[in-house]
Formats: sequence, C-alpha cells, structure tokens
Amino acid sequence: MRPLAERMRPQLLSDYVGQEHLTGEGGALTQWVKSGNVPSMIFWGPPGVGKTSLAKLLANETKLPFIALSAVESGVKDVREAIKKAQSMRFFESGNPILFIDEIHRFSKSQQDALLGAVEQGIVTLVGATTENPSFEVISALLSRSQVYVLNPLSNEDLRKLFDKAVSEDEFLKELIIEIKEDTALFSLSGGDARKMYNILEMITLGKNPGDTIVITDELIEKVVHQNLARFDKGGEIHYDIASALIKSIRGSDPNAAVYWLARMIAGGEEVRFIARRLLISASEDIGLANPNALLLATSAMQAVDMVGLPEARIILSELAIYLATSPKSNSAYLAIDEALAKIQESGDQPVPLHLRNAPTRLMKDLGYGQEYKYAHDFTGNFVDQEYLPEELSGMNLYSPGDNDAEMRISARLKAWWKTKYDF
Repeated sequence: MRPLAERMRPQLLSDYVGQEHLTGEGGALTQWVKSGNVPSMIFWGPPGVGKTSLAKLLANETKLPFIALSAVESGVKDVREAIKKAQSMRFFESGNPILFIDEIHRFSKSQQDALLGAVEQGIVTLVGATTENPSFEVISALLSRSQVYVLNPLSNEDLRKLFDKAVSEDEFLKELIIEIKEDTALFSLSGGDARKMYNILEMITLGKNPGDTIVITDELIEKVVHQNLARFDKGGEIHYDIASALIKSIRGSDPNAAVYWLARMIAGGEEVRFIARRLLISASEDIGLANPNALLLATSAMQAVDMVGLPEARIILSELAIYLATSPKSNSAYLAIDEALAKIQESGDQPVPLHLRNAPTRLMKDLGYGQEYKYAHDFTGNFVDQEYLPEELSGMNLYSPGDNDAEMRISARLKAWWKTKYDF
C-alpha cells in the first residue's frame, strides 16, 4: 500500500490545505492557473508543507505535461534526457511542459546550468522545490528567470483539517474508529509538517483491523513516536549531534564510525556542502600539520562535491572521511591561533618593530622604518636570527609541534635555526 501522505495528496487546487496567500482567492498560484500561463517558479519552504503537491496541481489544473526529477538521484544526463522528453511533448500552441525538480538546492552548478538553456528557450517551465534559501543555493541566472514563492509551516488548524480528511476519506483509516482525546503532542511533534503527521498517524494505526478503536492521547503519541521515529532531523538538535559524532569519529581515528555517521547525514537529507565544509574544518583543526595534504584533499573534495552533486558526491565524501580518519592528527595550528588571539586580548595591539615596517616614502625611511631589517635570503640557509615579535612579547611561545612524524621534523628544523628560542 502507498504511504498515507501519497494517498492523501490533493487532486484539485480547491482541495489543497494551507498556503492561502498563494492558493486562496486572489493568490498568485490561483491567478496563474486561471490564466493558464504558468511561469517558472521556485517553492521555498520547510519539509511537508505541500511543495510537491502544488507542482503537480499546477500541471493538473492547466493540463500541462509534467516531468519530475529528484535532485538527489539525478545527474546532468537525466536533466538533458528530461529536456529532450519535454521537447517531444510540445505541440503547436500548447503550453510548455512543467519540469519539476525536487530539492533543487542539491543540484550542482553544472546541473543547474544544464537547465538554464531550456528555461531561456521556453522548452520547459521550471518548478523547483527547496528547503534552502534559493538566494544561496540556486544560480543567479536561473533565479532571475523564476518567481520565488515562500511556503510556511502548516498551522495546527491546517493539520487538523488534514487529519480529519484522512480519517474520514482514506480507504484504510475510514474503516477504523479514531477519536482524538488530546492533540497537543500530535501537532507539536508534527511541527507544521503534514508528512510527519501522516507518518505518526500510520504508526499508531499499524496492525489495526477494521472496526478497531484508537483513542489518541499525548501519552500514546509520544510513546509511539519516540519508539519509531529515530531519524536525522536536519534542523534540530539531532542534526548537530550527528555532525558532532562524525567529526569526533574522525578525530578519534575510527573510519568505520566516520563512514556510518556520514551515511546517517546523507540518508537524513543533509546538504552535501554542509558535510564538505565540516570535513574541511576537520582537516585543518584535527589533522593539521601532521598531514598538510589533508587540507588540500578536503578543498578538492568540496569543489568536486559542488560539481557533481548527489548521488555521486557520497563517494567523494566517503573517501575524504576515511582519509581524514586514518591520517595522523595534530591540533597545533588550532591551538596556536587561539593562543595568539588570547594574547592580543590580554596585551592589546603591540606596535610593529621599526625594522619590520614598510617604508614606501622618504619620511618613513627618515623615521627609521625598515632600517636594520635583515633579508633572510641573503644569509646561509635562507635564515637569519632576528626578532619578529613586538618588543613586549619577545620570547613568547604560541606554536608547539605535535607528536607526529611531520611535526617532529618541523621541531628539529626550528631547533636548528633558533637554538634555545624554540627548545620544545
């Protein structure tokens, strides 16, 4: 049996619940449907508020061909094939087919570029759905050719309408006797998301037979949800907990755990750019100078993820996570910059020593700027012993090499140059 959310998807715009500012009398979408002339548009809003339903209703009401792609599963090849299919659907004086891209923010720049020509030429009318701010996630050329409509979380009143409609009209639920004694937990845990509410409703009716009675209470809802709805919540506390688990697994050099938490983030719908940014930070904070190539690989991976998008991006992220987890670790650079910032907070802005100052004018030279500066390349080994810190901070130690092969070599080099100044 299809999920309840699919079974209850509205077939007419008049059946749609919520977003009255768009679907009510005088609303923008109502006007577009009446005119039959649908422009490219992007629906921006949280999950479960009806973005996909609205896209399908636009096609149904205007009788335009409808082609759907998921950005999670589609590549540039799929986009081009969809455009080719749209071209074959166009007939004389007929409207453009609607090409619906779910989670369009997960398309890379190259994937979005592949859409641009078809939109510009009027081959398709693009309807995109996104949970992310399109200003940041959709290329400007595509954004400038689309109307952006903001969808709001559903109110409790909206959710109650959808609930009542489901229990009275759904082929399975209408055979049960469902009573609501308390609805606080039901609507609170739904969080304005109709899909969540439908999922909860399916959980509490699972295994029931026609004629069975179900009394909905807050205790029942909380018990069922906490037992069954263990999921990655992109916008909530679990989102940060799982991201933290990923980074701590890498820091702890456990590739199995790192890949597991990475998979949890991907399966939960996390934006791959967010994951790549977290791994980039880990490469500098946790691996650091123990393996400087980690930062280069993380930077390349972030660019690659942006170019290819999902599903292939998962392989790139997996390779990077394993590489970082199995690399030697050092947080010396992280500690050094924080120590330096703390010292500045403590001692204020100390003056730059005269011999290190730039002297572009005669006056500055007369004031002693740049005098007695020793150019390191003029000396043996490209090194000369001179002071580079402010006078008040002379002898201060900020960087301490970590206990790893790469930084032990750095330590030996510093000791050879500076003798006792860098005697770790």
